[in-house]
Amino acid sequence: MIPFVDLKAQYTGIKDEVNAAILNVLETCQFTLGTEVAAFEDEFASYCQAQYGIGVNTGTSALHLALLAAGIGANDEVITVPFTFVATVAAIYYTGAKPVFVDIDPRTFTIDVKAIESAITDKTKAIIPVHLYGQPADMDPILEIAKRHGLVVIEDAAQAHGAEYKGRRVGSIGDMGCFSFYPGKNLGAYGEGGMVVTNNAEYTRTIRMLRDWGAEQKYQHVLKGYNYRLEGIQGAVLRVKLRHLDAWTEARRTVAASYNELLADSDVQTPEAMPYSRHVYHIYAIRTQQRSEWQQALQAKGIQTGIHYPIPVHLLSAYADLGYTQGDFPHSEQAADEVLSLPMFPELSREQCEEVSEAVMILANQQFVELI
Repeated sequence: MIPFVDLKAQYTGIKDEVNAAILNVLETCQFTLGTEVAAFEDEFASYCQAQYGIGVNTGTSALHLALLAAGIGANDEVITVPFTFVATVAAIYYTGAKPVFVDIDPRTFTIDVKAIESAITDKTKAIIPVHLYGQPADMDPILEIAKRHGLVVIEDAAQAHGAEYKGRRVGSIGDMGCFSFYPGKNLGAYGEGGMVVTNNAEYTRTIRMLRDWGAEQKYQHVLKGYNYRLEGIQGAVLRVKLRHLDAWTEARRTVAASYNELLADSDVQTPEAMPYSRHVYHIYAIRTQQRSEWQQALQAKGIQTGIHYPIPVHLLSAYADLGYTQGDFPHSEQAADEVLSLPMFPELSREQCEEVSEAVMILANQQFVELI
């Protein structure tokens, strides 16, 4: 069996470092926030080329608090995409604001910058570009539009640890960047975790209070806050893993290059990395109109795959109140019908890439024969 992701293989390679880090937290009993979290905040912010980092319990909480720090609330509108994990949209709802969708660019799966301006109203307060699958959104046009309209830009970088846009690390390009450390992410905790990075001291102060019941000092609650604190053990684990992130990223990029090479002579639609981006391949998604058949056939051959994501948010029943319908965002809807994520993790071998690619090529050739 070739797994879709292999967290055990990663743990095996860093087992001694991780176990020692966890034991240190157990010895110091700094289980919530503490010195390991503070050190990780500094180290990850520096890694992202940002001044400040605020650790929280999930990537969703990072988005929620970034929006609140930016002053987003009831009757405001926030522009984002429907082709994303639901957390992007849920975080907007948590503030009382309204998500406003624009379609994706079908080449990149990220926000279509040409569609943003027509979605802006006098209620628009922010834009959340999503760096989906590890590919940065086209940030320069987004920043230019935001500046002209006085909007805050909050990067959803949950899948893009270490990705770069024109040489700049994502997360530090907009006003704030939000990361998830869910276990399967490129930089994953052994549990849940998230972080906001920013160069803005006031946003930092506000988010630090909001994550810890709105207090700067114990029992002195300045804001109506939340229990969104990052655990000490997760901070310690993430510090260890951050030291390996660049090597893991290059391994992912090598896997992607192998897939690109092995599938080059087929009609399989592979990911397109933009010239401005350093794609970090959290997901390697191909496209096919026979997705369910392909997924079943690959599973039968012992190859696990994933779908990210099968239903765009505007068509989920939970968000029917937004009033969108089928056909409103055709590129997002087509992507949701066609994307199929192949196995992708740093330890994936060349031989495994060859086995996956050969199986995909057979399916593509069968499809071609049926068409003629």
